[in-house]
Amino acid sequence: MRRPLIALAAACAALALAGCGTTEPAATDTKPSSRSITLTDATGAKVKLDGPAEKVVATEWDVVEHLVSLGVAPVGVADVKGYTAWDASAPLTGKPKDIGTRGEPSTDTIASLSPDLIVATTDLTPAVVTQLRRIAPVLEIQSADASDQIGRMKQNLDLIAEATGTTDKATKVKQGFDTKITEGRKALADAGLAGHGIAFADAYVASNQVSIRPYTSGSLIGDVNEAIGLKNAWTVKGDAKYGLATTDVEGLSGLGDVTFAYIGNDSESDPFTTDLAKNAVWKGLPFVKKGDVHRLPDGIWMFGGPTSMEAYVDALVAALTK
Repeated sequence: MRRPLIALAAACAALALAGCGTTEPAATDTKPSSRSITLTDATGAKVKLDGPAEKVVATEWDVVEHLVSLGVAPVGVADVKGYTAWDASAPLTGKPKDIGTRGEPSTDTIASLSPDLIVATTDLTPAVVTQLRRIAPVLEIQSADASDQIGRMKQNLDLIAEATGTTDKATKVKQGFDTKITEGRKALADAGLAGHGIAFADAYVASNQVSIRPYTSGSLIGDVNEAIGLKNAWTVKGDAKYGLATTDVEGLSGLGDVTFAYIGNDSESDPFTTDLAKNAVWKGLPFVKKGDVHRLPDGIWMFGGPTSMEAYVDALVAALTK
């Protein structure tokens, strides 16, 4: 399972996060400003651009999705094959250059693209960011924030929009997301599922043991589940950044009669249907016995942007109301 760049593999100026920026003057989608733009990124650094960035390199998949949803085709993308498999909700446009892995992008490849801007997240190591700053301005966005993932997602989108002169488009993207949340909440309520318990997780195998990763109420998926009226069934505490926790199959015993959901990928194994298929504890869980285990469609990135989360709402509502 590909995980975000956290330690195990990984509103505005008041928090010194990425949602703060100023433009001179404000850029629009139709008439980009030819004057300079100054932004404050997640690290508090001032990022100065000659004008709205057009040739943009993205070192993380949520950044790529934000750019695509804003109508900006990145010229460089980290792990193109992986992005294509895991984020089908926002397919790449054009033919971006693969710049290497998300954790270790190739500075030589990025330099060859002569970008106007490199957008990274705070998960990228300071040493790599220092190297990238020698190539082009680097805008770092806060990778995640378990205290408000939806708010963080929107603020990151807004900051990237300011840098690329697409603020009008960002407004439409956010409105589309909010509308989808409202529609999903109504559909579940109409089906009598308001307040229904849900446990979303993913899993991977290490040393022949299945490790399960709960997406707690502090995760982006958890935030979205609660926004559409569901109750997060996980009681374990997630990390302060992504809201993720770790358990094993025995740790699922206390969930009770809930819906269990996950997203897989055909390019990787599915521990829930392979490694756990004959596991007595797994087979004895109430939601397994009832067949209330749902593998949602591939290509929905669990750490993505509004586009991925809209696809998630559609998929989950369809699974629960069919």
